Amino acid sequence: MIVIKYGGHALPKPGVPDPMLKAISDFHNSGEKVVLVHGGGPQIDAELSVHQIASEMVGGYRPTTPEVFEVVQKVLSGDILRTLVNQLIGFGSKAVGLSASDGAIIRVSKMLPLIDGKEIDIGLVGDVESTDPKLLNLLLDAGFLPVVSPVATTTTGQGMNLNADIAAGAIGGALTADEVIFMTDVPGIYRSFPDTSSLITTISATELKVLAPSFSAGMVPKVKAALSALAAGANSVRIIDGRDISNLSAAFVGHGGTVVTP
Repeated sequence: MIVIKYGGHALPKPGVPDPMLKAISDFHNSGEKVVLVHGGGPQIDAELSVHQIASEMVGGYRPTTPEVFEVVQKVLSGDILRTLVNQLIGFGSKAVGLSASDGAIIRVSKMLPLIDGKEIDIGLVGDVESTDPKLLNLLLDAGFLPVVSPVATTTTGQGMNLNADIAAGAIGGALTADEVIFMTDVPGIYRSFPDTSSLITTISATELKVLAPSFSAGMVPKVKAALSALAAGANSVRIIDGRDISNLSAAFVGHGGTVVTP
């Protein structure tokens, strides 16, 4: 059972067939159980720009006002989700589109990330409070390919923007996935980014925790997600460059990127 996080930098344009989605569909159609969790940072940035809404990242997270959340929800649970589901259906998969809030897959509480040693209020941004894989397991057992957008809800019904890496990690842990594959725009985790010779091929969760404080902001959510996925029950995590289909094909047979083990 594989959970794949499909990063916003790799997402297709509507109407343009995506070979990555074809590879995922073929893998699923071969009999493998797959859950696809997608991001959408660049697409959200573009839509916010259209509406002239200012937004900037803080510590790897997007501060989310109610105005920003309206755009986030539209883009993630609307435009991107439907594009992915439509293409996967076209490639022959029984794809089903969900948000992380559906069926209590993920419930969140307000995130207060530590930035420079201080808790910062960044608005309607969630942190995982609980997970329930029942709905996903029902769909997987029935041969469906769930596609999940990272929009979640508190127990009081407040919609929240959830980092897609963290959503994928939480789902991978809840499903005790054989592997969670993070498709990003870098080849893996570097000890000293961007020095290519410092790429880590295999690392334990214990070692990663020691290195974590030295990483740049963009890698922070991925490291947090990898560690949380393993702590919650996933068997391994693999971080790959999702812009090259050969990397995804290699990951399906256990090769490439950075592998994080329990």
